[in-house]
Order: sequence, then C-alpha cells, then structure tokens
Amino acid sequence: MTFPYNLKKVTLLALNTVLLQYAFAQEQSPKKADGPYRNGMVVCATPEGSKAGLDILKKGGNAVDAAVAVQFALAVTHPEAGNIGGGGFMVYRSSKGKTKTLDFREKAPNAASENMYLDSAGNVIPDMSLYTHQASGVPGSVDGMVSAYKKYGTLKWEDLVQPAIDLAHNGFKITARLARSLNREATQFKKLNPGKTYLLKDSEWKEGDVLVQEDLAKTLELIRDKGRKGFYDGKVADELVKEMNNGKGIISKADLKKYHSVWRKAITGSYKGYKIITMPPPSSGGIALLQLLHAVENYPLHRWGYNRDSTVQLIVEAERRVYADRSKYLGDPDFYKVPVDSLLKPAYIKLRMSNFSWDAATPSSAIQPGSFVGYESDQTTHFSIVDREGNSVAITTTLNDSFGSKIFVAGAGFLLNNEMDDFSSKPGVPNMFGLVGGKANSIQPGKRMLSSMTPTIIEKNGKLFMVVGTPGGSTIITSVFQTILNVIEFDQDMQTAVTSKRFHHQWLPDQMNIERNAFDAATVEKLQKKGYKIINGGVGGRVDAILIKDGYYEGGADPRGDDAKLGW
Repeated sequence: MTFPYNLKKVTLLALNTVLLQYAFAQEQSPKKADGPYRNGMVVCATPEGSKAGLDILKKGGNAVDAAVAVQFALAVTHPEAGNIGGGGFMVYRSSKGKTKTLDFREKAPNAASENMYLDSAGNVIPDMSLYTHQASGVPGSVDGMVSAYKKYGTLKWEDLVQPAIDLAHNGFKITARLARSLNREATQFKKLNPGKTYLLKDSEWKEGDVLVQEDLAKTLELIRDKGRKGFYDGKVADELVKEMNNGKGIISKADLKKYHSVWRKAITGSYKGYKIITMPPPSSGGIALLQLLHAVENYPLHRWGYNRDSTVQLIVEAERRVYADRSKYLGDPDFYKVPVDSLLKPAYIKLRMSNFSWDAATPSSAIQPGSFVGYESDQTTHFSIVDREGNSVAITTTLNDSFGSKIFVAGAGFLLNNEMDDFSSKPGVPNMFGLVGGKANSIQPGKRMLSSMTPTIIEKNGKLFMVVGTPGGSTIITSVFQTILNVIEFDQDMQTAVTSKRFHHQWLPDQMNIERNAFDAATVEKLQKKGYKIINGGVGGRVDAILIKDGYYEGGADPRGDDAKLGW
C-alpha cells in the first residue's frame, strides 16, 4: 500500500491521525471493482450502465432512482436486450424489509388471437412469432420505469434519463463482444429493415468503434421531457404504429394507451432459514425457484459438494419435474387461475420427488405435470442494485431473442420485441427456447405471456442477504437456483458463485446441457452410466448479483458477458 505522506517527518501521534484520515478518504472514494463496498453497488450488463446507476447513487438517489438510470442506459449500450421496446419484472425490498414486485411484462395486442401463428392446416408457421411485426407484444419497459419512479423515486426524473441520452448522442466505445454480435446480425438487420441503417456500418464493427444512436437519443429526450406520454402517445407512438402498419403488425394506438404496469405481491418462501422474495406469475421463475429449493432442501448438498455426481443428479431430477409443472400450470394470473399454493405445498413437492431413483435417470417421457386433488427469453438482461440505506432492487428485462425481432421502429431508433413467441402458439409445440405450454399460456388479447425471468432478493435473519437474477431464456431459473446454492451450500463468495460452471435440464428435450468443463471426467462417466444424456453448451445466463456480508456489499458480475460491478 502506498501512502501519500513522508512517514519519517511525522510523530507517532501524527501518524495515527494520518492513518485515520487516509482510511476515511479511502472509504469515501470509489474503490476498485473487487470491493467490498458499503455505500452502494450496481451490477449490470455493461460498464456504462453500471456507471450511470452508481453516479445516481452518489448524487443521493436511492436504488429505484439508480434502476431507472440503468434501464435507460442499457437501452443504449446493450441493444441485444436492454430496451425501451420490451418489458420485464422488478422485485423491490426497502431497507425496512417492505417488499413489492412490479410486472411490466409486455401484453398481447387487442387484435391478437389464439391461433394467429397457425396455417390453414393448424401447423405453426415458422418464424412468424419471431421475426415479423406480428411477433411483438405491447412494450412495458417505459411504463414500468415511470411506475417505479412515481412510487419510490426521489431525484428529478430528467436527471435519471439524461445519462442514457448522453450515451446515445455522444456514442460509446463498443466491446469486442458487441462488435461480434453486431456483425453476426448485420445480414438480418438489412433483410428485416429495408431503408434503415440502425446498428449498421459500411465495414465490419470492431472493438473500440464508437456507436452513436441519434434517433434513439431523440426518443429518450421525449421520455425525459414527457414521461410516459413521451413513449405511449405523440410522436413515438405515431412512429411505432406506422411501423406496425408498414409490416402488417397489430399494435395500435389504443393498445399503447391502455398499457399499464401492475404492482403485485411478492411470492415468498424459505430455504434453510433464508427468506426468498421473488416474482409471482406471469413470471414462472418465482414458483419454479421455490419448488426447486424445497425439492433439494432436505438433502446434504454441502457434504456432497459443488457439481459432484449426487448433487447434479438430485438437481436435474428436481428441474425435470418443475419444468413439467411449468408447462401446464403457469400463465398470466389475470386470465388464468394459477395454483400457486398447491404447487408450493411441501407434501406435493415431496411426492413429486418420491419417484426418482439414484440408480438411473428418470426418462422425461415418464414425467408428466403433477396433479392436485380438486383441481380441474435468449436475450434478456438483469441488474441488481443496493443503495446506502439498504434499499434493494432486482430487475430483469427482455426483448426475448437477441435484438428481439431485429426490427427497428423507423424514426424512433429502438428495437421491437418478439415476446409473442413466449406464448404457447400451439399446445405441445416448443418455442424458441424449447419450452412447451398449453391452455394456461395460450394467446389472448391483453394477456401477458409467460416468462422465466426470476429477479430475486434473499434475507437472512431479517436482514438483506442477496440480490440476484440473470438473463438466459429457459435457463434463467436454473442459473439463479444454482447461484443461490453456490453461496448457501458451497460457501462460495459472490463473484465465484456467479462465475462457477452451470448445467441445465428443462424436462423437454430430455437432455442435460452443461458448460464446457463443468464436471470432471469421473462425474460425467457416472452420470452417463445412469442414463443421463449430456450435451456441452446451451447453458445461457449472465448472472449479476450482490451479496451483503458484515454490512458490506460484495458483487458478482458475470464474466460470460461485458457485465460490470461498481460500488463505493
């Protein structure tokens, strides 16, 4: 450690004073990205997004103020998933332990219908729910940020949106990863956006190129100046509907005006004394996460160890059964009565786990959704924030696929989502993530499509313990689940827990996807002998999380992306 003083010239008393002053100065100044911190922390998908949020915290803003700044900054710097043309979910916990969730998931337009993606023979039309104007649900992100701000915000709205405007106007240097993504999608951008040049250039993108987005900056300025009306009414709404009309889309001005976010009660549960606070339907993530935790709670995972064969087998068998339940019982609670209590009953979960054998894998063909007595997105992004007082926010938002439908709104500069693919276009037919669904998640006008997003906050002994979430489509649930276990069961610090190799099973298809080198050769051999089909790759997720330990904030930013953790 280097001290900014000549120690030979101070007395012992003066030295003590100097050391105290130096320690205080260090505590008040920004620290290196490896922390820990005690005044606030932001972890999100881009360094620019994290900086925008941290700057708001330093100005005296709270976690929600910072979240608004991060959301809009990511719409500029993380075009694959950061958005104003998509939607998402927020889990909030105040410093006093009060909790609330905000559902700003997209909705089906009023002109949507159950069989809109089927041909005359009743078959799903390829890519219609993915790369057409009809693939988009009514966006919820802007309304969500306005709603969150109105309830909890403290700084001026204009100051929260301005950082994103500056990034769009002035541009930012792109990373090697973003350059690869832009180059990979260039052909699709050109094909789906005749006459538009957004995210395109004459030569290939390369690391360090500056990306300027003037039309997006103008849209953000309208949101800054007019709030909700800057997006759902006026010029931007006109441009969005014109884009729809040009491409035979079905979002109308009436759809935009009618859209509103919904405040919902958090789903809560426990795991070995930890309180889990997570997202209710239309996210399937919260229920699935609690089912998974309850399914493994009574087994000695800590003794077995991280990614050992018994640990993996138990987790996979739990995941297999939970995803089967998801296919039948989860949907928008405003349209379908989700049996939340039944799905989370300990006796039900115990029964679901009672028919697996340690000797062999349970074939997914032998697993069906459970039954009750008397009962008749890969591109997403997540960010976690904690402020000085301990208010915390976990937000996951999405366009669904990487860059959504890949269709831009001409004149407004933002991408349309393709969230309609998250509905069940036809019972039993998988969506882009291989997930199947049924009546509970059928398409209906005004309905919110089912999601796997799992923003989660955890308490220990009544105090804030962890804020966690991830993108990754169908792998979101299992990535959050395994990250939590990495900390609680396997004693990993936050960064290690986020970095650790993951695996995934979702019932159908009947295969276990693993990150390369996630298991040693002996573990792979044991699992394969028991009948598990193991596939390298296909494990998404870029977990961004914060752990609170001894009053300090410890961040985990996923090295699989450009994710960054900043604190002070």
